[in-house]
Amino acid sequence: MKHVKLHVHTKSFSTDDLIINPKDHPSIKEGDVVEIYQPENEFPRLLLQVPPFKEDGVGRGKDTISIEQSIATTFQLRAYADVYLNVVNHCDVALDSIEVTFKDQYMGRSEMWRLKNHLNNTCVYMNKKIEHCGGTIRCQVYEMWSQGDRVACGVITDETKIVFRSSTSMVYLFIQMSSEMWDFDIHGDLYFEKAVNGFLADLFAKWKKYGCNHEVTIVLFSRTFYKAKTLDEFPQHMRECLQQDYRGRYYEDFYRVAVQNERYEDWSNILLQLRRLFTDYQKIVLQYHERSNIDIPSAVNSTAAQGNFLEVLNMSLNVFEKHYLDRSFDRTGQLSVVITPGVGVFEVDRELTNVTKQRIIDNGVGSDLVCVGEQPLHAVPLLKFHNKDTTISSVDDYSMPHWINLSFYSTNKKVAYSNFIPRIKLPPRRTQEPLIKVYESEQKGKLLKEEEYIHNSLFDYDAYDAHVFQLPPVHGTCLQRVCRTKKTSAAGLEIINRERSPPYIMNKNRKMSDPDIHHNFADILSSSVNKQKGNPDTLYNIRSSALGTEAQAVISPEGVSAAVVRTGRALINPFDPSHVTVKLTSNRRRWTHIFPKGPTGVLIQQHHYQARPMNGGSAADEASIDIPLYSKTPPPQACSVTPPGPLSPTPPLHLSHHTFLSDASSVRKRSLISPSHPAIHSTPPQNIMTFNNVNSTNNNNNIALLWGATGEQEWTPALTTGVDWKSLTIPACLPITTDYFPDKRSLQNDYVVSEYNLLPDDVNADFAQNRAIYKEPLTTVEVFKEIISQRLAQGFQLIVGIGNGATLECEIIPVLPPAVRPPLSACHYLSIGRVFHKLSLAGSTITVTRYRPRHPYPPFNIHYRYRFHAPHHDTYEVSWVSFTTEKLENFNWNYMDHYICTRGDTDFVLVEALKYWRFRTLLLPLNNPATKRILEGAPHCDIYPEPTRQDLDNLTNGFLKMTEMHLNKIKRPISNKQKAGVGNSPFRERVGSTRLPDKPRFRFDTMSAANKDRVRVAITNEIDQHDDFDDGFATEMKLKSTATLIEILEAMKNPVTGVGFMMQTVSLPSNTFVSIDGIQWLIYHVDGITNIEKAKDKMDAMHKEGLICHASGDFSKTFIIGYYMYFMLPQKKDSTDFISPLGDLQSFENEWMEVEVLGPRTPHCNASDEPHPQGALDIGDSHAMENLTDESKVPAFLCNHIDPNYINQDNSEDSDLPLYKNTHLDIDVNSKSDRIEWGHARYQSSWRPYTAYEMCIQWLTASGNIVADLIFGWARKAQGCSLQMVPIPADPLALPFTLKSDPLRGPIYIPLNEEPLLRDKAALFEGFPEETWPHRLFLFQEAIVARFGFIKCTVESTSHMGGGVGEHLYVHVTGNMFILIPTTPPPPKTSRIRSVTKNINPTRYPVHLEIAPSPHEAYITRHVSGKNKDDYDTSRRMGFLWSWNHMVSKKWRSSNNTPATGDENFQIRFLRDFKHFCANQEQRLSLFWEGCWELKEKAEEADV
Repeated sequence: MKHVKLHVHTKSFSTDDLIINPKDHPSIKEGDVVEIYQPENEFPRLLLQVPPFKEDGVGRGKDTISIEQSIATTFQLRAYADVYLNVVNHCDVALDSIEVTFKDQYMGRSEMWRLKNHLNNTCVYMNKKIEHCGGTIRCQVYEMWSQGDRVACGVITDETKIVFRSSTSMVYLFIQMSSEMWDFDIHGDLYFEKAVNGFLADLFAKWKKYGCNHEVTIVLFSRTFYKAKTLDEFPQHMRECLQQDYRGRYYEDFYRVAVQNERYEDWSNILLQLRRLFTDYQKIVLQYHERSNIDIPSAVNSTAAQGNFLEVLNMSLNVFEKHYLDRSFDRTGQLSVVITPGVGVFEVDRELTNVTKQRIIDNGVGSDLVCVGEQPLHAVPLLKFHNKDTTISSVDDYSMPHWINLSFYSTNKKVAYSNFIPRIKLPPRRTQEPLIKVYESEQKGKLLKEEEYIHNSLFDYDAYDAHVFQLPPVHGTCLQRVCRTKKTSAAGLEIINRERSPPYIMNKNRKMSDPDIHHNFADILSSSVNKQKGNPDTLYNIRSSALGTEAQAVISPEGVSAAVVRTGRALINPFDPSHVTVKLTSNRRRWTHIFPKGPTGVLIQQHHYQARPMNGGSAADEASIDIPLYSKTPPPQACSVTPPGPLSPTPPLHLSHHTFLSDASSVRKRSLISPSHPAIHSTPPQNIMTFNNVNSTNNNNNIALLWGATGEQEWTPALTTGVDWKSLTIPACLPITTDYFPDKRSLQNDYVVSEYNLLPDDVNADFAQNRAIYKEPLTTVEVFKEIISQRLAQGFQLIVGIGNGATLECEIIPVLPPAVRPPLSACHYLSIGRVFHKLSLAGSTITVTRYRPRHPYPPFNIHYRYRFHAPHHDTYEVSWVSFTTEKLENFNWNYMDHYICTRGDTDFVLVEALKYWRFRTLLLPLNNPATKRILEGAPHCDIYPEPTRQDLDNLTNGFLKMTEMHLNKIKRPISNKQKAGVGNSPFRERVGSTRLPDKPRFRFDTMSAANKDRVRVAITNEIDQHDDFDDGFATEMKLKSTATLIEILEAMKNPVTGVGFMMQTVSLPSNTFVSIDGIQWLIYHVDGITNIEKAKDKMDAMHKEGLICHASGDFSKTFIIGYYMYFMLPQKKDSTDFISPLGDLQSFENEWMEVEVLGPRTPHCNASDEPHPQGALDIGDSHAMENLTDESKVPAFLCNHIDPNYINQDNSEDSDLPLYKNTHLDIDVNSKSDRIEWGHARYQSSWRPYTAYEMCIQWLTASGNIVADLIFGWARKAQGCSLQMVPIPADPLALPFTLKSDPLRGPIYIPLNEEPLLRDKAALFEGFPEETWPHRLFLFQEAIVARFGFIKCTVESTSHMGGGVGEHLYVHVTGNMFILIPTTPPPPKTSRIRSVTKNINPTRYPVHLEIAPSPHEAYITRHVSGKNKDDYDTSRRMGFLWSWNHMVSKKWRSSNNTPATGDENFQIRFLRDFKHFCANQEQRLSLFWEGCWELKEKAEEADV
């Protein structure tokens, strides 16, 4: 211990937290942890780690140290004061757990593990900011625990559990609009007011206070029952969505989406919006189907217990489990919160419970249940299984889900006349008759007649209750056999303090309470019961006493398949679950590491309180005080008395507000933080005894209590549950560690064991040499770390605290004999569900041992139909979804591990089953002036002009520049020609565009006649290389049309006037050029080649003669116009400096991005009904361009001749190439990561100007933040290429018949009002051939969306059953929204909708065959039918499907170039204006229609 002078410094002076001079402190070494404190300061002592020494030290005198200014402020250390400096032992200040928070970034589980490894053996203090991977990963220390106490600083060790909490998560708030929402609570408020004005207002206030930026969806949901016996009582328009429950009742589920994927700084306006929705919600839902002159069954809103609670959780899981598809880079974490007016009791289907439990646990999703009702006197949450047994002897069965985090919200209101808080809700009066006083009744004060009264002595209720919840007599021997037969790790039952049952109580059959068990072994139990029948020793006697029975039932995890009936099953007693224990499973321990250890050494939930009466005090204070279960009695001077009343929330989010304690006798206590604070905690006054030993549980590590998330806190009636504000404000991510592993016997009996070896060195020796660009292969240690990372990323958890694993081995056939095996250098165990992996590293061999359940759970696939009303929709639309469980044991880890070994070689490509992350982007035109006019207040939005030829040329120039410079990262050599002012770049102007001042280019078709004559000077073999300037530009001479191919080739090689070659890089041969540059060079330099077709013919001839070849060296690759690379073969045999190509096309394509350039499509035909050529972009005269740019031309839908195939066109019909290509991607371009990272790009093989171009980035072995840096860098660079890059969702429309669609998202149907256009016509296009009507209708709709700035968007949908997203999808030039023009698909595709509906259970979800064959038309039909008539209205199917691009956020907006991207006001205004146009408001649609006809009439007059 040493006295030193304290200085402070700023970050600008030094980034180190501590500056210390080694000369003054020779005993202190780098990496030591020192304790700094002032004796008179009551704040906790500061711990800092000694950084690398610097030569100048502090430079402020002898015996001085300097700490960073903010740290000194936090710990109240005064500058220039004397402090004690003391070196402490790491073990004395080790942390048990630490919580870190992060915001506005995506941090994958792999990054969390690597960050944890990075933090090992480092010192942290509260609010410390931590950076990793070059600053791409940023987080802050939030809370630390050591030996049961919160501390202000400590050292992270290997045993420290680290919890990651995100301030920017995806949060789903579901508000259950059950009948109780319209009831009043004890304070006279509606429960809805309590939920919205109370709980949500408090929640939003905490979000704002702590700077949370969650992406929130708020949904109101309810279930409506109909009083009907048969389906015939319902009219036809109601039957589409009806479902029937286990009691035969008909019902519908309604979902009202109030807010969808929004982020707000101020949520107060949303509270107002929710109050408005509440006003009419019940009326709209209950009267939704009412029609005039049609009788429908009466509708009733369900209670909370009978509502669609589990369905709601599963709908959010359908979104959450696809997190790898729409991967956002500015949020992490998923949270589903259900707000209910109930008390935490729900009647549920057993099978759906199984599905929900497995999906929530496997996906690692946080699920919170917030009850605004009063907390009952029994344990909750409580699931009551549907009892399909209607006999009078049947009993109810319950389950207590540990996978739901329960909170009870209570207001701070006081009742003047009483401090009593009821824990039970009085039932409603069943009669309206006036109440009769008891003493006035003829019974004279007695409730029953004397002869009907039964005394308590005649019936022992306690004994009866004890019997109901006792275990069957066959437990001791039978269940052991059952466990062995079942071969599962689900535990058997245990009994504690068994006692003898009264002989007069009969045994009854009980249902199982175990949803984990799916195997029917009732026969085994029955046989065991029969064998032991009549044996009085096998019966258990139950002794009752005033303190309650000591008989305790230990049951397996909750729930079971509905078909299983078990003999002699003990039921769960919700009023006394405290002694019921279950055997531990991995599911039970999946989330336990987010809970800190309390003073008693067991895990605690900080929002649980223990009510204790006060011993004395004034009458006003005679109420219970809520004590946090983890709190220790503070010293008197630190105590603060919380007034009695409602619960206080959890510990504060900012530790600086805490009261600090000091204890000079212990190093650990010097950094102790009291968990008490008047504003945050309820702490006991001095005369209150704290609740001791509340967390006591069985010391057996394999046993957990039935109730509660931790399995270590006992439930008592005095236990009060508050609100877990921490979970709701900064939700925790799934922990990367757990502590459960099956015992040896369970591994042998219940698991199938398999093993395989990885030899990375041997594998890489073969694959690394085959890469087009040699990449350093991963070492064995790097592969070992990466396969651990991948398992963590897929939801696995590292198992800690199980020793060295010597006792965990089970008998398997070893791959290598023990004598041959090298010693282990590393070994890790991981688990997810009932799947366990052991990864061991020995020398250069990695051994993967897999333990999979011998009897896996059966797969579930539950179909569900519902009605939902999304924002900006007009009605509750019918939709459907499937809830399915995933077979985790079937994941192909062997394939994944070899993918990692080979760095994603072509032999191990990404497949869908690997669940790789992906990010889809579109390249769109930048800076449309019409968008700016709309933002400035233009009255209408249909002001987007048709693109000019210059617009299209600029877009193609920009795309080629983007491809070369930023995607392929290719550079051009600086030649003499460029220095002289003549561009040698592929991004030269195309013929027909204006000359750019910074890229001068001699253009033949814009020259005067005299210049043209002068240029046409024939030359043969020699290129005149003298500089000839005309108006400052170099004049390049042309070759004669009779020039040979060799002569042309030599002219192209000219270093000044040639085509221009690429800079030499790895895998590119010498003399490599871009195909579109070669085409343009021929048109400029060879007589007779005046268009692109002739130039391509010349190139094909050169390719055929072997003069040019694809840059891969593959002669079978034909010549393709666009950004394709070809090289000129050497003509002299003795060329020694020529670099040869790879000779491997696939390896070349895996390294380089090559794209074909095509011209714009046109639906026009000439008089002979032949479509205009639509190949590559025509550099000469283009028929397509004439039709696009000449406004006097007739609109396509009114032309006499149209191309009948235009409606079915896509890129694949114009090109021989596949629609998409794949290439490798270097992710970590700035070398920030601590590992080798790579990814892949899947891109469209063809580019068309003024058409959206899709590119999808895919990765497994990359950090999310580093991928984000790469993509955002591309987005910035794209703007310099006249393009903007925007993200798009995996499923743009979210139609219900797509496999991966969001259940609460759907397109908006916008009808097109064609009636004013008909006038006296029977059909819209009467006068044209009838077979062209559908084509003309489509072209008419396409012309409308073009006026509003939508462009063609041919994207691949990975989520559609049987094909792409619809034939005609369009995206707005801002990227904000999509539009689909539904068309009738060709006959072979009509089976798509049938394949969807045939799987739906007709008994629960009726299928109507009258649905139109096209799924898009069927979707539209449901929007316009059923409101006024029963049958589908086939005459009103004309319209559009509008969908928002929810992936676009403000982060993608640029104030200069893309001001409308992500602008919500712009989007809403645009939708409103589009609806007005389609509805013909202000005659806008009619005027457009008439204007088109005027153009047609003028054209016809001109032809005459």
